[in-house]
Amino acid sequence: MIIQNHILHLETAPGIEIYNLTPQIANLLAATAIQNGQVSVFSRHTTTALAINEYEERLLGDLKVYLKKLAPPDDKYLHNDLHLRDVPPDEPENAHSHLMAMTLSTSEVIPVLEGKMALGTWQSILFFELDGPRTREVLVQILGADPIPF
Repeated sequence: MIIQNHILHLETAPGIEIYNLTPQIANLLAATAIQNGQVSVFSRHTTTALAINEYEERLLGDLKVYLKKLAPPDDKYLHNDLHLRDVPPDEPENAHSHLMAMTLSTSEVIPVLEGKMALGTWQSILFFELDGPRTREVLVQILGADPIPF
């Protein structure tokens, strides 16, 4: 069994932004000998998320509008009562970002078949920044069986 761990570092833009991680992860997989196994992708933050969906400009715009309707940034949230919590001086009011993240997911697992991720035609691995700008880390774990020589 081969297990490889990689950290992707992202410098994100302000507000809600969606990034396509598929090319970076495909390159990591291509650098291995794994033919069959899986790729696990995990976001290491509470105000980010991952999803598998189409990376299309108009859909990305729709997703941003949808998320803001689910958790409007200007609503009243208990988490934003910063004076009632012990927080650093630069702590943002970001309850809406936490709520958006909880409606999505922090991880995705993609099967690997014949050395490639088994994504559908329009599927991409999307990283959601919900509270940027920030420096973010995404853990990519690639695992699979050693190839059997014939």
